[in-house]
Formats: sequence, structure tokens, C-alpha cells
Amino acid sequence: MRVMVIVKATEESEAGVMPGEQLLADMGAYNEELVKAGIMLAGDGLHPSVKGKRIRFSGATRTVVDGPFAETKELIAGFWMWQVRSMEEAVEWVKRCPNPMLSDSEIEIRPVFEVEDFGAELTPELRAQEDRLRAELEARAKGNA
Repeated sequence: MRVMVIVKATEESEAGVMPGEQLLADMGAYNEELVKAGIMLAGDGLHPSVKGKRIRFSGATRTVVDGPFAETKELIAGFWMWQVRSMEEAVEWVKRCPNPMLSDSEIEIRPVFEVEDFGAELTPELRAQEDRLRAELEARAKGNA
């Protein structure tokens, strides 16, 4: 199963406080373990929400809202995409993670929808389109490696 592991923002991350050398080294070693175990598919940190934008949808109307965004506890400071056998395995890996922030922090784990989750609504034509797009993304990723 694929999961998105979400590092929640803190006041420090939203203020743009960068991690020190020790935390970078600890996180680098942790990421190396994830890669060697075949768990990590992708991962990155995100700039504070002051540099972001949100687009609100209401019918055919699109409204752009500039950051920063309120409710720091609801914001994302970084993420990983993992391939794990179970949610329990993902939890065990997160428990091994160094604290990614300078203060108390929180990491959320969410399962990613798989093709099978969509049932009959995902017609053979839509499934073929999905397969084609995934293959194209994979080919691009290999070309950039």
C-alpha cells in the first residue's frame, strides 16, 4: 500500500526557521534507511505558506488566495510517499523518525487511493488512461534520473 506521510507545520517552520546541521544529518540518515528498505518513493520539505497560494473553487469561479494561511497546525511542512505492507508498518517507520522540527511536532499518515478503490466508476477506458499516464510519468522520471 502507498501512504503519504505528512509532516505538519509548526510556528518555527512557518517562520522560515531552517533546520541545523545535526537535524539535516539525522534526517538524511533516516531517509537513507527508508530508501535502502525500499520504502521511500519520494519526499521533500515545503517552503512556509507565505510563499504559497490557494485556489478556491466555487462552480466555474476560481479565486486565488495568497499565503500566509492561518491555523499553522493544519499546514504541511513536508511529506514522504512510501510503499509499505500495512499501516502498522508505516507507523513503525514514523516512530523511528527523528523529530523533524525544533519543537514538538506531528506527523500524519494517510493511505493513497489505489485504482481498485474506485470500483465500477473507473471504466476500462479511464483505467487505460490512468495506466498510460502512470507509464508516462515513470518514463519521465527515469529520463531525469
